[in-house]
Amino acid sequence: MPGFEIFGDEERREVNEVLETGVLFRYAFDDARKGRWKAKTFEEEFARRLNVDHCLLVSSGTAAVCTALAAAGIGAGDEVIVPPFTFVATFEAVLLAGAVPVFVDVDETLCLDPAAVERAIGPRTRAVMVVHMCGSMARIDTLADLCARRNVTLIEDTAQAVGGTFAGQALGTFGKLGCFSFDAVKTMTCGEGGALVTRDRSLYERADQYADHGHDHAGANRGLDDHPILGTNFRISELHAAVGLAQLRKLDRIIETQRRHKSRLKETLSAHSEISFREIPDPAGDSATFLTFFLPDEQRAREAAGELAAAGVDGCFHWYDNNWHYIRKWDHLAGMRTAGRASQLALESLPDYKAPNLEQSDRIVGRAISMLVKLSWQPGDLDRLTAGIDSVFGG
Repeated sequence: MPGFEIFGDEERREVNEVLETGVLFRYAFDDARKGRWKAKTFEEEFARRLNVDHCLLVSSGTAAVCTALAAAGIGAGDEVIVPPFTFVATFEAVLLAGAVPVFVDVDETLCLDPAAVERAIGPRTRAVMVVHMCGSMARIDTLADLCARRNVTLIEDTAQAVGGTFAGQALGTFGKLGCFSFDAVKTMTCGEGGALVTRDRSLYERADQYADHGHDHAGANRGLDDHPILGTNFRISELHAAVGLAQLRKLDRIIETQRRHKSRLKETLSAHSEISFREIPDPAGDSATFLTFFLPDEQRAREAAGELAAAGVDGCFHWYDNNWHYIRKWDHLAGMRTAGRASQLALESLPDYKAPNLEQSDRIVGRAISMLVKLSWQPGDLDRLTAGIDSVFGG
């Protein structure tokens, strides 16, 4: 990853087809566009690949999560269970919905711990948002069963795991709604873009309306559309969709390359006794965007991250110290520093975001390092990286 490493003639051809028509808007202008519908074509091909009935392409992964929450009817005062190891967009979307993010521990999959989720479900819990972090999957079968049993909506944030599967089923298709990101550093990219998928027609229709100011898209004349609900503008442009369409058609090649490169690096790391690996519930379904491993303790992980960088092993992340992906650095959330007064402050009580009780997550994430797996590596690059790893860990 990311997909921009393999931009080529395919992306240029799709974009040029849009520019030739002059129609950059995803709706209307039927005659002028000469039958070229890049967003619609992307949606059809992505839905077919994931074996779902409906796909809605939107302007970002964040837009996809916001739209999924709206389609699921999540609103003021509802609680949504989320992990503390994720990108900030996860909890931002919950807050924008007027709902309350409830942070629950991850386990050694680096995704939500099903046992911790079950303990956290309460009378105001309306949804669980599982995030498939760093290319691999949560215990999604267990979480799906749990949510069905407790009558809670399961939403999958699959922003970092497009192309991944569990037991042969695409990640993002186990919950009521699945969300994807195609931003500049994702496995496949639109530059900016995202998608929402579902098998539920009513959820799709609500999402389709919400992401386009409430348009019902029921007729041929956009100006005569009805507006069943209030919505917003999360539309994607035809230019962004065109780039993503070309990238989607390369996804199998991207995943195969990532898996090959990751296997080479994991073989090297496996020779070192102080290293253990992240638990992957179904290794065959790993999208292989990252190689994540554990050191014995937080101090050693922090040291090793610095040593790897000094040895030329670039793209290593010690997530525990990361500003954007782990809760301990989210001081803006702890202080609820919002542009305007947050609606959540009108509630009688909120979780304590300044001192969350997440000791299990701290122990696990504190020991974790993730190596970014690149598509553009050549054999010489992999030789250099493996030599660097051996120099740090005593090869």
